[in-house]
Amino acid sequence: MEEKIIIQQFVELLKGKGLKVATAESLTGGMISELITRIPGASGVIECGVCSYSNRIKHKVLGVSQETLDKYTEYSEQTAIEMAKGIKMLSGADIGVSTTGIAGPGGGSEDKPVGLVYIGVSAKESRAYKFDFSQSGKNDRDKIRELTSINAIKIAKDVAELL
Repeated sequence: MEEKIIIQQFVELLKGKGLKVATAESLTGGMISELITRIPGASGVIECGVCSYSNRIKHKVLGVSQETLDKYTEYSEQTAIEMAKGIKMLSGADIGVSTTGIAGPGGGSEDKPVGLVYIGVSAKESRAYKFDFSQSGKNDRDKIRELTSINAIKIAKDVAELL
């Protein structure tokens, strides 16, 4: 219930300020866009959502450099930032939000375990936030995706408040 209130507040804040948001989702597979569009009036604040699960789409559609993908991988701060910048540029939105990481249950490593998540945001400035959701329910893919989505909305809301 608290999550729905946060999402509702985010949509109302964007509406009140005349701002638009766009999402570039890998790990969350469109969940952020889905949560936002559950709220009546969301059509006035969301420009688009790109489910960029593959590196090819991250590169071709969002403009993530091949060098970034090769050097840092898709599960990195650098990729999250480039995804957020790319969706902001592609859509013309005021805020670009991105997610990338490892939801599991497979795919993790010692350096990059299941539950490692990066949320990128691009507005006046761009940055990424690192999360470790590995203890949120061992190998609970759905829980990791949900936590990532709601945290991305919270971060975007904080950014919108400053615009």
